[in-house]
Amino acid sequence: MPLGIDFGTTRTIVAYVDRGNYPVVTFFDAHDDPADHFPSVVADVDGALRYGFEALEAARRGAPLRRSFKRQLAAPDVNAGTPVAIGDREVPLLEVLTGYARALRQALLHASSLREDLTGDALRSIIAVPAHAHGAQRYLTLEAFRQAGFDVAGMVNEPSAAGFEFTHRQRGAINSRRTRVIVYDLGGGTFDASLVNADGTSHEVVDSLGLNRLGGDDFDVALATCALRQVRRTPDSLGRESYAQLLEDCRIAKESLAPQTKRIALEVDGVPVVVTVAEFYAAVSHLVNSTIEAMSPLVGGLDSEALAGSDIAGIYLVGGASGLPLVPRLVRAHFGRRVHRSPYPAASTAIGLAIAADESAGYSLTDTLSRGFGVFREADGGRALSFDPLVDRGVHVDREREVSVTRRYQAAHNVGWFRFVEYSALTESGEPHGDLVPFAHVVFPFDRDLQADDASASEVEVRRRDGGPLIEERYVIDPHGIVSVRISDLDSGYSRAYELRGGTAGAGSPVPAAASGQPVTA
Repeated sequence: MPLGIDFGTTRTIVAYVDRGNYPVVTFFDAHDDPADHFPSVVADVDGALRYGFEALEAARRGAPLRRSFKRQLAAPDVNAGTPVAIGDREVPLLEVLTGYARALRQALLHASSLREDLTGDALRSIIAVPAHAHGAQRYLTLEAFRQAGFDVAGMVNEPSAAGFEFTHRQRGAINSRRTRVIVYDLGGGTFDASLVNADGTSHEVVDSLGLNRLGGDDFDVALATCALRQVRRTPDSLGRESYAQLLEDCRIAKESLAPQTKRIALEVDGVPVVVTVAEFYAAVSHLVNSTIEAMSPLVGGLDSEALAGSDIAGIYLVGGASGLPLVPRLVRAHFGRRVHRSPYPAASTAIGLAIAADESAGYSLTDTLSRGFGVFREADGGRALSFDPLVDRGVHVDREREVSVTRRYQAAHNVGWFRFVEYSALTESGEPHGDLVPFAHVVFPFDRDLQADDASASEVEVRRRDGGPLIEERYVIDPHGIVSVRISDLDSGYSRAYELRGGTAGAGSPVPAAASGQPVTA
């Protein structure tokens, strides 16, 4: 039974394929109470990690709890060993992610509405990542689910998946005059927007933009700040556990808001507090406006009147945080009536992923890279660097093919230092600027004497030399956005292949190849 898994910052939602329908999986906690999600939380219980409902139950008994651990994936220097603080303990991020994915798998098999229909075999799944996710974020997500026993058939950008749900649910909105939709996806930890061209069941993502660290969690912090202001307290004065409980109370209160709500009742360390909705909205309006500003290039500067006459069928609001009544209010104030909110905003992505997993549905997706990928190379005998943009953002990828790039040149140095980065934009001169994420470092020996022990190449001073060997670099970006490279000395036959997993070192601090770009074959 194919599954669509939307691994979220605050909760994970799963939908499945059922004869042309895509229901959301119901999970059951220890008391057999149902929920439409599996909580994205982890607790430390006497040195053992517990996840989901079990973690929440442990927290009620006093165990340290960590919410929103997924947000650490968005850090530019993230790697498998990035520490996640759970109470006074620090645990490597990949260990937390893999443990969570295993717990999710166990819940699907034994504590869900599918428990009688699933077997213990690997679960065929399509999983989601933010459209603006960098390479390390994609790799770690994919690796965690694979290690947990999921058969990951594909990884789809969250707003792209929601685009499937839009055209499946609102078939009449797409016609010969209006062929495009903008998906506005405001989740618990990230904001993404994609411009999707839809031709029946064939979807092509024209462009994607986003904010990798803005989501519902930030609205919770703003509401907590309003409450603390009432009693003249600070987060530090509350202590870690009491502040974490206040944030959880704020999340629950925020998600319960209706358009007619005027006041929000909370408690700060046992003291009753009332925050007006007007005060809360004033505190978070700039967050919503920043999403509108980030999305504006996709709309092309159209106002509500121009949008009505364009080929854009609508702006589709999805993601759990878009359920806040202020969000559609401000977006409609900017773009007019052609703003639609999904009837299931939190589940829209999971439903779209299930549609993508349903081979009989006939949906196809050509997505685009949301970030460019390039490399800084040694120049002038190691005294300078030049930048080579290998794959620019906007290049089309799909689940059926890989993107490959080849470079050939005569080596001009004894050693090659490759400082890989992802970038959001290029200057007119071809230099990266804006959102720049260090990705990986690789050291490759061009000198044949160093190839016998290439580990020592990182300790050798870079020198310019004439008559170097013919070098070939072949880069492959798979349908998940994961990059690998094979560097070969075509004269000697020496070759190394690396998975560029990202997030292992700063762009200006060279490290040996084994510490970042991991060699997988020789």
